[in-house]
Amino acid sequence: MVNIYDQKNTQSGERTARKLDWRRVIRQGNTVLAGDFNPHGIRWNPRCQVQRDAAFWEDVIDENGLEIGNDCEPTHHWTREGHERESVIDLTRANRPITKWSILADDHATGSDHKVIRWEVQVDRQGEAGQERVAGWNSAAMTEEDAKAAEKLWMELPKDRAHLDADCTAEKVEQEAAWCQEAMGNVLDATARKIKICVKLKRWWNADIGERWNAVGKGKKEGGGTRKRPPMRRQNSRIRFNSQRGKCGASTCKS
Repeated sequence: MVNIYDQKNTQSGERTARKLDWRRVIRQGNTVLAGDFNPHGIRWNPRCQVQRDAAFWEDVIDENGLEIGNDCEPTHHWTREGHERESVIDLTRANRPITKWSILADDHATGSDHKVIRWEVQVDRQGEAGQERVAGWNSAAMTEEDAKAAEKLWMELPKDRAHLDADCTAEKVEQEAAWCQEAMGNVLDATARKIKICVKLKRWWNADIGERWNAVGKGKKEGGGTRKRPPMRRQNSRIRFNSQRGKCGASTCKS
């Protein structure tokens, strides 16, 4: 989530929020942009009579496929020359579906002339499933062109990030490691074919499991192929086999 305050610097005339490469920020993953953008535009306020400072953020929305959460209700109220005025300048945009968006009642007021906004975005179900089923990438099938595209994208992502120095804290290192992991996943999502890693795939198979599997097969033969309760040896072999398979599958998923 990126909190934004887009205000012109009175001395330099620059707007710092507009100097950032928003495409690079947004494509790193699920992103929500929220805050006081100070734009007056008919796309989020049909009552707007004069568009001002809206073109830049309209381009960001269109170029990155962002969804606007606002429901056109005023988010900013102020009084000028004895007249009450209102506008829609506090916006919520996301590259995930915004499922709920509302302005809270006045009892949630903070003393600001801006309203308190509450919003929710749709949960990434694929990300949730990753806790149980790990998504991997078939890097072996990547072409030379894919590899070059991945390398180029990876080199572009950290350009706007500060470098760690000798005085950085352990917390900063952990944050950087988490960012690297997420960024690498996004790079591979864009350039490599996804595969699902689970215990049913052959990649967890090894000689030890093969030996135990043969023991299970031998137990079947000793049982005569009947549906009666299998001999204890066969049962023990199956238990050891399933246990080993689970351990290997879990180890593969973690790696």
